Amino acid sequence: MKKLILSLALVLAAITGASAENPKREFRGAWMHTVHQGQYSRQTTEQNKAYLRNQLDSLQAAGVNAILWQVRPSADALYESKLEPWSRFLSGKAGVAPTPYWDPLQFMIEESHKRGMELHAWLNPYRVTTSPKEVLPKNHIYYQHPERFVMYDNKVYFDPALPENREFIENVVDDIITRYDVDGIHMDDYFYPYPVAGKDFPDDKSYAKYGNGMDRGDWRRQNVDQLIEGLHKLISEKKPWIRFGVSPFGIWRNKKSDPRGSDTNGLQNYDALYADVLLWTKNGWVDYMLPQLYWELEHKAASSLILVDWWNNNANGRHMYIGQDVNKTMQKPDLAPSKEKTQLRHKIELTRKAKNIQGNCWWPGYSITRNIGGVADSLAKDLQSTIAIPPTYPWISQEVPAKVKGVKIKNGVLSWNAPATEGKVNDVNRYVVYCSAENNPAQAVADPANIVAITYDSEFTLPSKKGYYFVTALNRVNNESEPSMAVKNK
Repeated sequence: MKKLILSLALVLAAITGASAENPKREFRGAWMHTVHQGQYSRQTTEQNKAYLRNQLDSLQAAGVNAILWQVRPSADALYESKLEPWSRFLSGKAGVAPTPYWDPLQFMIEESHKRGMELHAWLNPYRVTTSPKEVLPKNHIYYQHPERFVMYDNKVYFDPALPENREFIENVVDDIITRYDVDGIHMDDYFYPYPVAGKDFPDDKSYAKYGNGMDRGDWRRQNVDQLIEGLHKLISEKKPWIRFGVSPFGIWRNKKSDPRGSDTNGLQNYDALYADVLLWTKNGWVDYMLPQLYWELEHKAASSLILVDWWNNNANGRHMYIGQDVNKTMQKPDLAPSKEKTQLRHKIELTRKAKNIQGNCWWPGYSITRNIGGVADSLAKDLQSTIAIPPTYPWISQEVPAKVKGVKIKNGVLSWNAPATEGKVNDVNRYVVYCSAENNPAQAVADPANIVAITYDSEFTLPSKKGYYFVTALNRVNNESEPSMAVKNK
């Protein structure tokens, strides 16, 4: 089967030559991690703000429409929190607020929205320390309840088995979604920690209390399942428009372990990290899955060709985006007979041709802003050269906003009437501005090349581009209204 998939991909590459047409709807994310990123603690507040604005400008120019911003790298906060201390990756010392004061999460929400981009708050659930020498601040919950934590490989972790720990993590998420206008809550692949050879996770005490005779692996998976289910319930009840997504390690299980698994030979989510991610999509506990396929197309143990196909076939009715490693993608030439010097085009084409995959996410976002291997140029000029609207989430709502009214042009500014918001899923919170050479609204909105901007404002300063302008409204889950009446910029 592996050889068949590979040969089909090679034929496809030879036939197409050019990229698949840029779609109107696509998730184009970028992870911006803060863990072990020393630039934030070295820079002043104003320097950090300028740096992040520049990062967002560069990502926007490359066609990115969603930022996954790491706000809780290890039981800490890059935002004002009464539950956890300020992150050492921000101020240089854990528990110390930035001076002059600023709230990076609020800043990133505002700046992302100014650029028409979504902001997903990225949290690591169980990790507390990242190195043996790390010193936690005195007000950390670790000192208040040391019995709720375990030490593994000289690092501290929440014990995932304890109900009180799941409740605490839910409270952290509740605090974020209550106080901040985030578009998503995102978790990465660190559930039970990656195994260290010869060392088992030290949960004998909690297993004796809560295991009830279950197989240890099944019990650990149940612990993580309960966290995911609890977070889904919390978000659905409080703010159902906030999307909950997870980016797991790229292999669920290998076929040799489970006939449902992929034809791969690597570490398994199910067995090593105790994350049964297929159960989460099957039960509707997550809105999107974002597997980290950080391997080359031809990788012997974990080929991206095989894994894209496998994840496409196991989406279970939820959104599926593919996590792409920028550096590996740009350092490897495409497979023969293609003459491409990188694997970028091929990887994007694979996802665009897969029925159940709605986009990609780039790791790390900083590699795009540094234009590693010319990636930003390739995205901006070709593969993400048109503005894309993120996909809809029909299981949350299928209601379509009303048509935008009052569209007019005055002194070079396009403006329209903004409906009142009610704190509901179907609130209008963004608009799409189109420009077409003809006064044909249906044709204008069908072509992504006509999208001039996505904006959270109810006005837009017109570029020099002449033509007929149309405006549509998006609600919080990206359902789009019919186009407005046209106004002409002469």
